[in-house]
Amino acid sequence: MLGVAFRSDLEHKGDTHLWNKQTQQREEPPMRVLAEPAGTAPSYTPPTPRPEPASQPAAIGQAMNIKGQIYAREHLMVDGEVEGSVQSESQLTVGPNGKVRANIKAREVIIFGSVRGNVEVIEKIAIREQGSLVGDIKAAGISIDDGAYFKGSIDIMRPEPKVTSRPVKNEAKVQAAAG
Repeated sequence: MLGVAFRSDLEHKGDTHLWNKQTQQREEPPMRVLAEPAGTAPSYTPPTPRPEPASQPAAIGQAMNIKGQIYAREHLMVDGEVEGSVQSESQLTVGPNGKVRANIKAREVIIFGSVRGNVEVIEKIAIREQGSLVGDIKAAGISIDDGAYFKGSIDIMRPEPKVTSRPVKNEAKVQAAAG
C-alpha cells in the first residue's frame, strides 16, 4: 500500500485554517499518512517554473560606505560612497547622491553624482546635469550635459580594424616578382 505523508502546520478552528506561530515553535505536529487507493500509482506534478523577474541593478544605497575593490557582472547603481576601484562588465550608474573616489572600468558609465578618478569605458560615458567628474576619460563615446562639471583629459578610442589572414592581391604580386 502506498501512502503520502505531510505535516500540518495549520491549526484548525471550525472550517477555517489559521497558522499559529506559537504552536509551530513549541512542538512539531505529528506526521499524518494518507492512504492512496490500492492499485493506483502516486501522481507527480512537476513545479511550474516561475517567470524571471525584470533584472534590477545591484545597488549601493545612500547609507552605504564601501572601501576596496568592487567587481560586478551586472548593472551596478552607486548612490552611496565608494573608495578604491570599480569594475563592471555592464553599466555603472552613479546616482545623484553617489560619491565615488575610485578608478572605474566598465562597459558603460552614467554619472548623476560625483566621481573623482580615471574612467575607462568600452562604449559610452555620460555626465548628466548636476553630475561631476574630475579625472581622465578613455572611451569610445562621450556625452556631457549642460550643467555638468568635467575636469580632465579625454581620449576617444576607435575600434581596432579587423585583420584578415589572406594576403592582399598587390602583396601577392610583389612576392611573386621578388621570388
